[in-house]
Amino acid sequence: MMKFHNESYLFEIFRYLVYAALTTNIFLFYQEESLAVKSTFTQGVAISDIIGGFPATLDTAAWVMLLLLFEFNTSKYTPNIDDSKAAFLTKLIIRIFSYGIIVYAFFGYFSKYILLANIEPFVVSDICALIGQNYNVIDNLDEYPLLDSDNCQPLVGSALFILSGQTVIGSLSDWSAIQWLTVVDVINSGTWILVVLIIESEIFFGKKLVGSITLKSMFKFVKLVLYSILFVAALYWGSEGDFLDFWDAFLWLVAFFFIESNLRRLDPVEKS
Repeated sequence: MMKFHNESYLFEIFRYLVYAALTTNIFLFYQEESLAVKSTFTQGVAISDIIGGFPATLDTAAWVMLLLLFEFNTSKYTPNIDDSKAAFLTKLIIRIFSYGIIVYAFFGYFSKYILLANIEPFVVSDICALIGQNYNVIDNLDEYPLLDSDNCQPLVGSALFILSGQTVIGSLSDWSAIQWLTVVDVINSGTWILVVLIIESEIFFGKKLVGSITLKSMFKFVKLVLYSILFVAALYWGSEGDFLDFWDAFLWLVAFFFIESNLRRLDPVEKS
């Protein structure tokens, strides 16, 4: 019994360490995207551009709030205040705000793809001659360092393209790589929205699903497909060397494993 209690205690510590790590990622994404917008929005970031410049930061912040709300609704430690008007209104406000930001961020990822897809040929006889003229090159999706003697050499002899109206230069393969990363961002964001809509349905219907084996099976199958897509997206980011995106995707899958375990615990059929 003592061993079981200790394992359960360690599991709960691990759960909240994952939640803390996801909260930390909000600041890591902000730091990364703050550097990127200096190159992709050289004229400055207008209010209307914030979602295109900081989609991951806003998205992650909204998801953390929604995750904590799911944890509150499904955890065995939830206080017995669910029926109070104050609790209901608080959760409703958090839900509306979070989903608003999440959907807004989805369009932010899409607008980022449109931005980075808008490239045009850049003809120059010697790319290294542009050093010191405030041109940037592609490192990864959110890093565009200034052109220097080291990063100009791989571009020598390549057909170059520049981001329209900006100063970011890269080869066609460089641009193709980050454009695919933005496509994966859009797919990942849309898939997570579908996942939480299903979880919201499970929480809303609750015990009503017990008698509907077909609906429960359908939910499980669809979530399995969606989680598989998210897992493939995480592997893609890992293979492309985008560690922060890979790490964040991995943590979110772990976090929602916790939510799924909470849902199974609340299901009378699963417990029996």
